[in-house]
Amino acid sequence: MQFSLIICTYMRPKPLQTLLQSVAAQSLYPNEILIVDGSRNDETKEILTQNPFKNLLYFKVDDADRGLTKQRNFGIKKVANTSGIVCFLDDDTILEKEYFKNLIETYNTYPKALGVGGFITNEVYWTKITETIKPPAKSFINDGWFRSESLRFRLRKKIGLLDATKPCYLPSFAHGRSVSFLPPTDKIYPVELFMGGVSSFKKEILDKIKFSTYFEGYGLYEDADFTLRVSKLGQLYVNTAAKLEHHHDAAGRPNQYKYGKMVVKNGWYVWRVKYANPSLKARFKWNATVLFLAFLRLTNIFTQSQKKAAFTEALGRFAAWFQLWFQKPKIQRDTVKNVVN
Repeated sequence: MQFSLIICTYMRPKPLQTLLQSVAAQSLYPNEILIVDGSRNDETKEILTQNPFKNLLYFKVDDADRGLTKQRNFGIKKVANTSGIVCFLDDDTILEKEYFKNLIETYNTYPKALGVGGFITNEVYWTKITETIKPPAKSFINDGWFRSESLRFRLRKKIGLLDATKPCYLPSFAHGRSVSFLPPTDKIYPVELFMGGVSSFKKEILDKIKFSTYFEGYGLYEDADFTLRVSKLGQLYVNTAAKLEHHHDAAGRPNQYKYGKMVVKNGWYVWRVKYANPSLKARFKWNATVLFLAFLRLTNIFTQSQKKAAFTEALGRFAAWFQLWFQKPKIQRDTVKNVVN
């Protein structure tokens, strides 16, 4: 099965080069690699010219196509017609040697899969439960493994703002558990959402559904929006054997105030993509959770060293919540009803 890799990048030449070096070491190599560069200088182009990689195509985009979702849609248009699968990677990830082999093999195991996500290994520490190793009280347990449960989840559970929805599924009031709550079992899990920066999709679905241009610039939660829309048409999976590391690079990220606004505003948008008409109870719990998390972030000015970042992000969250009462974003909905596998 031929597959393409699209990497959208912005002002990160060194992390991109590190990623491409890990791609070059793969046991299964992409049939084409498309670099879609939104940088405002030529450093990325220069480093790729000095260090060429096999099957690589470079595209520099201007303001009209700059931004994560726009760059992804641009790259999709350039993918070869012979490719059956299109993979996406953030430019600050590093792959383990069998990443593509295990990712692509998932489509052979589940031929009707519309998309498959990879598994980040360096952000959460998991421990396998054995006869001698038992999970502490403050733990999250899943499929025979446990990890520490953060304070925000423990507090949300105590005040009734957390339910038992499985990881990678969106609860009726949103604010669910992400891919990081799937354990490193090397198993394949059915899901309805996963991270766009470690993802893949059948090209046929990408020809029918595009990444939403609502998510401008940094594009926070654009992946949740897209995968939720795709999951309405067919099944998605996460293969925890398709492993990679994510090294968050600060370059190209918005300031904390804008980030806080994105968390709330984009979070509301994704919630309504899945639930167009949520119940009154779900609406109450969504709003209560937003305010709770904003207040909790505000308390970080007393508990963390980056006090200004905590304060400005909390302000951004409160500002976006207040604005939503007067102006709500218009949801972009798909008209595709079915997909032929």
